[in-house]
Formats: sequence, structure tokens, C-alpha cells
Amino acid sequence: MAEFLTIGEPLVVFAANDVDVPLAQVSSFSRFLAGAELNVAVGVSRLGHSSAYISEVGQDFFGEFIRTEVATQNISNQYLWLSDTYQTGFYFKEAVSQGDPQIQYYRKGSAASHLTKEKLAQLDLSDTKLVHCSGIFPALSPETLTTMNAFMDQLQVEGITTTFDPNLRPSLWNSQAEMVTTLNELAKKAKIILPGISEGEILMGSRDPEDIADFYLGQSDYTEAVIVKLGADGAYVKQRGAVGYVIPGFKVAHVVDTVGAGDGFAVGVITALLEGKDLAEGARRGCAVGALAIQSASDNGGYPTPAELAEFYQVNAE
Repeated sequence: MAEFLTIGEPLVVFAANDVDVPLAQVSSFSRFLAGAELNVAVGVSRLGHSSAYISEVGQDFFGEFIRTEVATQNISNQYLWLSDTYQTGFYFKEAVSQGDPQIQYYRKGSAASHLTKEKLAQLDLSDTKLVHCSGIFPALSPETLTTMNAFMDQLQVEGITTTFDPNLRPSLWNSQAEMVTTLNELAKKAKIILPGISEGEILMGSRDPEDIADFYLGQSDYTEAVIVKLGADGAYVKQRGAVGYVIPGFKVAHVVDTVGAGDGFAVGVITALLEGKDLAEGARRGCAVGALAIQSASDNGGYPTPAELAEFYQVNAE
């Protein structure tokens, strides 16, 4: 089975072809595969690692598109189950020349939001080295929160390294207080936590990367490291019992779309760890993949192959 697993909600995104035009006035869209955790699986696979994706889609043409695209990306869809009751989620996204695009979701009551913990009994974790989780999947429904808790408990028992990206989606939660409490509790079950600096401010009240790292390292003895994403400034890395340090980011001449940058950062960290590299190299690679991601209109289209990553490093070393 795959050395890397992740669990989440796959989505079909319709990305506007008209730049700086409100969604209500866009005349045409391009269709892509999307979903934060699935973005990570795409990036990990593209960098040469065996990957599998856990979720559920509807027996509809969106679900068929997702299953086909997942397989095309060399990601196992063995655990991408089909629902004959619920539909596949999708969304529309603006094309903007600067800033973050407007997004309109159609995902409430989706097939993925009904994925039960009983399905986890079918997982083969014998070859799994690392699992990535985010705060989006548990926000979909009470059912997915139960499933996520059960899954992370199982990973702890199995001794499998888990990375956790809070990936805040306030609109999916009943309140900010519920979001903060729930995600911080889930973070206690992860070996490595990957918050953004703005997420840290919401989740624990500070934009200081060292304070954010200390908060999560202090929450649980199980957590071994925190890497705080600093945007264009790079990343702050702190391991338990060690002094924190900053890995500088890479300069980008033109930002096309910021969606998928954080997932790209996770790709860099995860693939470096799968290759036996340290967290410093993981953070550096995370910054590199994130920089490549924001130069593409697709959520995951900018994620590199090994050759493209090597070329990026070479160009940026000059």
C-alpha cells in the first residue's frame, strides 16, 4: 500500500477564465480537481511518492471525474468510496490579478461529509509512513469530526507520524469558539503541526511565531515539532527541546493565485520527511513548493516534479 495517506473532501472547482470579473458576470470556467488534502496528495505523488486518498464521492459525473483524475495523478482511489445517497461537492472561484479570489462553495451535505469511522476498518496501514490531516474535514459535519478523531487515535496507536494543518474555514463551523477549541484538541494528536501565522493569531491569540510554536508544543507531549508558515517571509521551525529558527522564503515576481500555497507547503515538508531529510530541509522545500503554487491558476497545477523542483532551486540559488 501507499507510504502516504490523507483524508478529506474532494471537490470539483470551476475556475473563472475572465480575470478580475465578479463570479456573477463570468462567461466561462475551466474545471479542475480540488480539495486541500487532495492537493497535498497530488503534490506528494508528483514528487515521486506512493499516495492514497481517503474520502467519499457521489455516484454522479462529478464523482466520476474526481475518481478518474485521482487515478491519473497516480494516487490510489481504493479508499475513495462511492455513495448512492449523497452528491459530490463543488465550487466556483474568481480569477484575480492580485489578492485572494472570491469563492462560492456548494458542498453542504456532500458525500464526504457523511464518511463514517466504520469505513476506517478497511484501511491497510502496513506500509504507511506518514498521514496528513487538516481542520477542514472535521468541520464538515459531526460525523466527520467523529471520524477524524477516531482516525487520529488509530494513527497514534499504530505509531504513524501525523502532520496537521489547521486550515481554517470559519464558514464551516457554528462559531469561532467551537472552531478554536476543536482544532486545538485535534492538534494534540499530531506529531507535526503546520499553522499559518494568521491562523495562530485566531487559534491562540498571537502572531509571534515562537509563541505559536510554544503553545502547541506545550499542549501535548505527543507533538514533536511546529512549523509556522510566514508567507513570503518563509517559515519558523521549532522542535521540542530545541531553539527555533527561520527558513527564508523565495521571492516570486508575479502571484497568479494564492489558493493551494499552504497545501504546497505541506507537500514540501511531507516529501522531505519521507525521504529522510530534516525539518529544516522540509521547511525550505515547503517554501519552494508554495512559491511555485502561487504562480499557477490551478489549486495544485503548480506543484513540481523532482526535475522541476531541482530547476527551481538552481534558478533561485543564482
